[in-house]
Amino acid sequence: MSADDDELVRDRRGALSLLRLNRPEARNSLTSSLVDALGAAILEAESDPDVRAVILTGTGDRAFCSGMDLKSFTEGDVPGSTPGEATEAFYRLLRGEVSVPVVGAANGSAVAGGLELLLGCDVVIASSEARFGLPEVKRGLYAAGGGTLIGNRIPLAVALELTLTGDLVDAARAYQVGLVNAVVEPGDVWATAVAMAERIAANGPLGLAASKELVRLSVSDPVAARERQAEWSAVVFASEDAMEGARAYMEKRDPVWRGR
Repeated sequence: MSADDDELVRDRRGALSLLRLNRPEARNSLTSSLVDALGAAILEAESDPDVRAVILTGTGDRAFCSGMDLKSFTEGDVPGSTPGEATEAFYRLLRGEVSVPVVGAANGSAVAGGLELLLGCDVVIASSEARFGLPEVKRGLYAAGGGTLIGNRIPLAVALELTLTGDLVDAARAYQVGLVNAVVEPGDVWATAVAMAERIAANGPLGLAASKELVRLSVSDPVAARERQAEWSAVVFASEDAMEGARAYMEKRDPVWRGR
């Protein structure tokens, strides 16, 4: 990804939308302007039918994101407090509700709001040097940006340990408990994340959207997931893409997806 002076660097690689938090001097911490830019980028990715997956990473090798910029916070800047579509999209990202798959590339440590960003990602590739945690309680706060949903992703006992102690864990422990999908050498994080995103993006977009929503929903609300599955089935199995997938398989060729 090319260098840029903006707080968020945006790029494209085929069907992938590439997003990079770009405040390395502040460990890629979140400000209101960065939150707005990230939300706007998510809205753009969702509205572009040619975008099949998003990759989110940070600049440098020290931090993916250290959460809210505390210096800016003490000066009255509260990230995510401005009403609007961009802010709403940012919070949907934290909750894992973005309609396209999101791959997190944890180039460095992810703590507080930084870990909450990764919890919103569907697949996470982590540097072996990265550390992870929700230290909000050490500041008299709590993980209000989505961190309380961590028990949906990892065992409850571990989720409570992380949120109640505020302690950090290393990449090996994060992988062991299922917080991240893969741990690689620092220099391999980006390439591994791109390869993962390309594997995802090669699949049918309707099937991807249905799979993402239903798998996540089944964890938090199994009854709602069953009801929603009936709606998705009516759309996906009657779609042009479903027919194209079957034909491509029989004809031994790559499918050409239309998203309809």
